[in-house]
Amino acid sequence: MTWMVTGGAGYIGAHIARALVRSDMETVIVDDLSSGFTRFIPEGVPFVQADILDTNALVETMSTHGVTGVIHVAGFKYAGVSVQRPLHTYAQNVTGTVSLLEAMQECEIDQIVFSSSAAVFGTPDVDQVTESTAKDPLSPYGESKLIGEWLLRDQAVATGLRHTSLRYFNVVGSGDPAVYDTSPHNLFPLVFEALVAGKTPRINGTDYPTPDGTNVRDYVHVADIAAAHVAAARRLEAHETIEPAYNLGSGNGLSVAEIMTAIATVTEIDFTPEVAPRRAGDPPRIVANGDLAARDLDWKMRHTAEEMVRSAWEARLRAENGSAQ
Repeated sequence: MTWMVTGGAGYIGAHIARALVRSDMETVIVDDLSSGFTRFIPEGVPFVQADILDTNALVETMSTHGVTGVIHVAGFKYAGVSVQRPLHTYAQNVTGTVSLLEAMQECEIDQIVFSSSAAVFGTPDVDQVTESTAKDPLSPYGESKLIGEWLLRDQAVATGLRHTSLRYFNVVGSGDPAVYDTSPHNLFPLVFEALVAGKTPRINGTDYPTPDGTNVRDYVHVADIAAAHVAAARRLEAHETIEPAYNLGSGNGLSVAEIMTAIATVTEIDFTPEVAPRRAGDPPRIVANGDLAARDLDWKMRHTAEEMVRSAWEARLRAENGSAQ
């Protein structure tokens, strides 16, 4: 059996591809390299440079490599930017998923793990988000991920597609120092870039109704996320019962202040973050319950805050030194 990873040259996708290889699962990667890098692709894994909107390229890849299942990670992932670029977001995330499902149907591939997002929930006013928490996305990105879940659901009714969607929150860290988060919008890269440049990192708001006044979020290690995708793929392969969606959450969360303390400890750079005003719409706390995923996908938080920071920082330093080139 061969699993095709769309977006497998990106930060999360490359970790998933590596986890598949370590599990002795045949893998092929499809990526248009709009935000991925060939240097992230595991050695020996076939790579096809193609846009998922190109259905014919997907069909050819699936046929050539004997693909039997798909882990769909490719997509436009910047929630804030999606507000300014809604048509681009829907084209990549909705039309792209339709294209992929069309190719799968033509090639008679009936199993898929979809990389969804906690953005489908919006800003729920609950202590812990569960799979049944009301969906109220607040950006085209979140809406596109929810539509992706609907597409899988409806295709399952029509064709018997077996599927699951994994919703996760703030993915951080590195499971391999050669692969690191390159996003210009995520917290860890933003803080690291500020520190490397000799600037002071900034946090938004210290007056939230939380223990230390800063937002509490689910920060989950990318290697744990990758392991859950592999577990889901194995469950589909074995025709075991699987839920339509799982939340990959910590159940507890970490505050922004706690993350800053961990970063200062790991980097040995003493700093006091600048405090900026709250960002509009930022809820005090969003934390997910991961019990269902723990039951079915061996999901667990295997890394402490400092371990998550250390792995990300080491990967960042390796990139700075040019050894990842």
